[in-house]
Amino acid sequence: MTKTWYGRELQIGVLGGGQLGRMLIQAANSLDIQLHMLDPDPTAPCAAIAYSFEVGSLTDYNTVMAFGQNKDLITVEIENVNTDALRELEKQGVKVFPQPYILELIRDKGLQKQFYLDNNIPTAPFVFCDPAAPFHNPFGLPVVHKLRTGGYDGKGVNIIKEASQFSTSFAEPSIFEQCIPFSKELSVIVARNEAGQTNCFPLVECEFNPEANLVEFLFSPAAVSEQIEAKAQQIATDIIEKLDMVGLLAVELFLTKEGELLVNEIAPRPHNSGHHTIEIARCSQFEQHLRAILNLPLGATQLHSAGAMLNLVGEKGHEGPVYYQGLEEILKLPGVHPHLYGKSHTKPFRKMGHVTISAAHMDDVRRTAEKVKATIKVIATK
Repeated sequence: MTKTWYGRELQIGVLGGGQLGRMLIQAANSLDIQLHMLDPDPTAPCAAIAYSFEVGSLTDYNTVMAFGQNKDLITVEIENVNTDALRELEKQGVKVFPQPYILELIRDKGLQKQFYLDNNIPTAPFVFCDPAAPFHNPFGLPVVHKLRTGGYDGKGVNIIKEASQFSTSFAEPSIFEQCIPFSKELSVIVARNEAGQTNCFPLVECEFNPEANLVEFLFSPAAVSEQIEAKAQQIATDIIEKLDMVGLLAVELFLTKEGELLVNEIAPRPHNSGHHTIEIARCSQFEQHLRAILNLPLGATQLHSAGAMLNLVGEKGHEGPVYYQGLEEILKLPGVHPHLYGKSHTKPFRKMGHVTISAAHMDDVRRTAEKVKATIKVIATK
């Protein structure tokens, strides 16, 4: 008998219990899918709402093996997990999406870049940097210095503008990447199921906080031509097909001043640049991820309004129990939808939630988004 969730028979495990997992649970509830979560933090955002929640290391072989033993399918909301255990679980008949080899490739920015090079995927020129080898930067200044592993949420990336900064940058295995004078930073999310069906969400335009190197706003649809939109979606589809990946893939891109698209990085899971889809797309990225890993027909991705997403991060100088100052005020605004991640403590630039803004026209979206940004602050109560 084929196992389905309808009879409560399909056991789905998720490695990671953060905000992405929390929103995945919320989408799963609509389909009566029960998710079992593993996370090292007993107070993680998923802890209070998962069907079951286990505390344990995501990088420990024995912990991941024990968690996966009674599961039919395992997925992730974070790349830094023990893939040796996932490979062994695959051998035992557990489905793992995205596949372990994809997690291994994507969490190493050096392997990522080499994959682009080997598969004729447009990306910025780069060289490997081995701290034990002679120093080599062929690009001049400024240059982008990226850790190969361990970076997240803007960490692990330095833009070196002066020669003196090399001595204080990363001493671990890394890459130097040519600094691209782009006109826009864009992102596109593509899904693929086991049957090989693919579908892309419309392109989004990202605006970054320069101090934290985090996305502050994203807007969708992006203000680009139809040709750029089509090319971005083709690049994303090309990548997920060449990876032979099942699941959801976020593809971050630079649009150069000459109109060329270059892949910056990819993420094999629901992504910060897709949160707006909960309110403004016919199918959210979280529902789409579930459809993809369960080999269901992929959902329609058209937008039914224009939209924006504002990341809610902890204010500088604030660390402690969280308080969302101005929350009631933004709830008075039309088309405003806050999503709070259930984290009890804030600290500077920690992601604590996001706000989606929707309206019929992008001009209205932008005006409301600026009001929201000026009104809501994530602060500590003491």
